[in-house]
Amino acid sequence: MFTLPFLVIGLVLNIAFPSAFDVGGPPAALRLVSLVLLLIGVVIWAWSVALILIKVPRGELITSGPFTWVKHPLYTSVALLVLPWAGFLLDTWLGALVGVALYLGSRRYAPEEEADLTRDFGPAWDRYCNAVRIPWL
Repeated sequence: MFTLPFLVIGLVLNIAFPSAFDVGGPPAALRLVSLVLLLIGVVIWAWSVALILIKVPRGELITSGPFTWVKHPLYTSVALLVLPWAGFLLDTWLGALVGVALYLGSRRYAPEEEADLTRDFGPAWDRYCNAVRIPWL
């Protein structure tokens, strides 16, 4: 819900003033980089969703796959890989703006989610936090 206003306003502005938001094509290099990073983002997102669907109903703490790198790979992959790079492929930088808004929103609410995980998993959560390779992301 945090990013919905950004998304709606961005879409309306992009439709009303498309030339103000285009990234110039995208050029071949940007198209290639965008495709690669978008693909990586979708794979990380899908892998995270699969782990959540399997482990959360069992009450298990997820510490494998993309969760070994960042504590919130679902949010991170969409905010930093899927939205910006899909936007560039669609010839607009608004995907990057919405991605930043989503990332900032997820960082705002992450402490609350992490407090719940601390309560639910205690020392296991602490060990996991110390083992995550990029804890600040």
